[in-house]
Amino acid sequence: MNSHDEERMKQLLREALPPIAEAEPARDLWPSMLRKMDAKTDAPPWFDWALLGGLVALAAFFPASIPVFLYYL
Repeated sequence: MNSHDEERMKQLLREALPPIAEAEPARDLWPSMLRKMDAKTDAPPWFDWALLGGLVALAAFFPASIPVFLYYL
């Protein structure tokens, strides 16, 4: 790429991506993040056991999948 092409590319990028006026968020996001982390999850407790049961059943029917499950742990 020669210098003319490089300058043209810089110009096109400047036109396509205007400068950002405010780079900082308008408020502190950490308190809202803490509230979300402390909030109770929507998934019912039996859902975890159902997923575990399905995983065990899948491993029982397809034993070759056990190394795959262990790999992703």
